[in-house]
Amino acid sequence: MIRFSLNGETVEVDAAPTTTLLDWLRDQRRLTGTKEGCNEGDCGACTVMVSDPDTFDELGPKALNACILFLPQLHGKAVRTVEGVAKPDGTPHPVQQAMVDHHGSQCGFCTPGFIMSMVVSHLHERTDHDDALAGNLCRCTGYAPIVRAAKAAEGVDWPPEWLDDMSNCPDVAPLGFAPETSDELAAWYEANPDATLIAGATDVGLWVTKQMRDLPKVAFLNRCRDMQRFDLSKPGWVRVGSGVTMQGFHPFAQEIHDSYGELVRRYGSEQVRAAATIGGNIANGSPIGDNPPPLIAIGAVLHLRRGDQRRDLPLEEFFLEYGKQDLAPGEFVEAVSMPRSVPDLRVYKLSKRFDQDISAVCGAFNVTVEDGAITAARIAFGGMAGIPKRASHVEDALVGKPWTENTVDAALSRFGVDYAPLTDMRASADYRLSAAQNMLVRYFHGRSGAAVDVRGVLA
Repeated sequence: MIRFSLNGETVEVDAAPTTTLLDWLRDQRRLTGTKEGCNEGDCGACTVMVSDPDTFDELGPKALNACILFLPQLHGKAVRTVEGVAKPDGTPHPVQQAMVDHHGSQCGFCTPGFIMSMVVSHLHERTDHDDALAGNLCRCTGYAPIVRAAKAAEGVDWPPEWLDDMSNCPDVAPLGFAPETSDELAAWYEANPDATLIAGATDVGLWVTKQMRDLPKVAFLNRCRDMQRFDLSKPGWVRVGSGVTMQGFHPFAQEIHDSYGELVRRYGSEQVRAAATIGGNIANGSPIGDNPPPLIAIGAVLHLRRGDQRRDLPLEEFFLEYGKQDLAPGEFVEAVSMPRSVPDLRVYKLSKRFDQDISAVCGAFNVTVEDGAITAARIAFGGMAGIPKRASHVEDALVGKPWTENTVDAALSRFGVDYAPLTDMRASADYRLSAAQNMLVRYFHGRSGAAVDVRGVLA
């Protein structure tokens, strides 16, 4: 049985573990304001607000995509849909009224999702509306009146009693296996190595909604609070639990280097970052995952666990070949450790859309220069091979040489030795190879003080 609060009402649900909130809301509750658009977490038409009274990261209510949110992930939490944001007497929420006043809706299909993203943003008193709304797509109204509405609602009071009271939602055993600790998870997964582990479901959700896969045995990890912690006990390092969301990780990525923070800011959308976990992004082994390249470049260490046995390995050794990682049956990613500051790091993401898009190429550079000479180099790419992979031949061509443009130019040919990229819908092989080479040139000029940010270079 799954129990949670829906628009202030306690509900109990008995459904298949991979039933999405979107399907349940529309089919079982007839709350059709939450729309089905892409059904993969891209368009934001299904956005809802989810609050967790026991949230560890203290980030408060989140905007999440209902289309890839499984019902067991909501156990013990509170959900608000667009039908539940007005006052009981019908008085609209400030962002609803502002959308009317500023003509922020045309066909109206995307409007409920925008409203819910704006409600969460308003609750947190945010003013970075372009970021907060980057996960919501509008195909007819245009974003200008919507952003004007968000600005108009800034500072307008809304009573705190509107937030869900979870006191009437006592805990019960959730449907499906949902361990409370990593110890429980380790014991169960060792005995059930054929199971699917689900953290944020931003990837696994698409297995169900797009691939129509049946997942007969699943475990939901969102209740493992000990895997959602940061450990700062090792000087200069941070150990990040695999259950930390990308939203929660963002401040630490910013601390490591602002370019890494910017990469995380562009990771998916607000709704995706609030659900996706750093461990999931690593464990799924995607060759175009955004986190592995910078983590490899800074020398991150992965912590794996199977039952009571634990082992550590450099992150770059985790990825073996496409679709294959160094994971034994019943073994899972427990945490990842990384330096807290890497001043020489630069991370560059190349995608067709600036926000909320998958990288065609993601490059991470960490080159150490002492007295004008290159003493160490760690360079890694995603989108250039079947796995996230270091540019070892490029590194060898740099180390021991003077830090000059001639040295960089001489190393460019080595990219063709390190990588044989594929051509797909995102980019051709030649384009990817050229882009990777240009990123090294960009890194050199950026380290030399030149303006290389694409948003700041006008000519």
